[in-house]
Amino acid sequence: MSQTYARAGTSGATRSTTSGRSTASTRRLLACGVVAGPLFVTTAAVQAVTRDGYDLTRHPISMLSLGDLGWIQIANFVLTGLLSIAFAVGLRRVLHPGRAGTWGPVLLGVFGLGLILGGVFVTDPSLGFPAGAPEGMPTEVTWHSRVHDIAPGLAVDGIIVACLVFVRRFAGLRERGWQAYTASTATAVLALTAWPSLDGISVRLAVAVTLALAWTTALALHLRRRLGRPSS
Repeated sequence: MSQTYARAGTSGATRSTTSGRSTASTRRLLACGVVAGPLFVTTAAVQAVTRDGYDLTRHPISMLSLGDLGWIQIANFVLTGLLSIAFAVGLRRVLHPGRAGTWGPVLLGVFGLGLILGGVFVTDPSLGFPAGAPEGMPTEVTWHSRVHDIAPGLAVDGIIVACLVFVRRFAGLRERGWQAYTASTATAVLALTAWPSLDGISVRLAVAVTLALAWTTALALHLRRRLGRPSS
């Protein structure tokens, strides 16, 4: 009898330890989502004000990937994308198979993939940046620049649709504040990136990315706080 209780106790302790490790691992994955936004925005902002010849009103953030210091922004894109994908994995662990548990993580993974592509495949020098680049747009576009041009659309579409998926989740959970915030983010990002004029496009893209990453950071913090509590 005592051996039976001992085995039962050992089994319960093992399950508890495994559950604790799983929760800790999930919290680390969610922490990646907390870090990604501030990392990207801070790194890009510092470069925007320190790189010689760079002008945010004329040059998209992706042009920081050019020149001798371009590796910094390339790493910024790739690392932020990887952190976003890690966050998506943690998101699936927390939410699946509930509301937004399937498509939410997939779409945030697409957002992360778009950031990675934007870093790995750099745009062409133009608009006078970096020093020595043509003052206008290049007459010939390289293949890696063409691939790079896919990245913003992939990231933006991923985050907008992800927001819509989470709007449905928050509506179902009656979390009105989060529902409104998420819907506002989707609307703002769509408006900033779908505006037909190219005037000010570099600033609009920068603001759109900042808003998107602010939302993913807030969502990651929100889920980390709720992790371990009974589901709604």
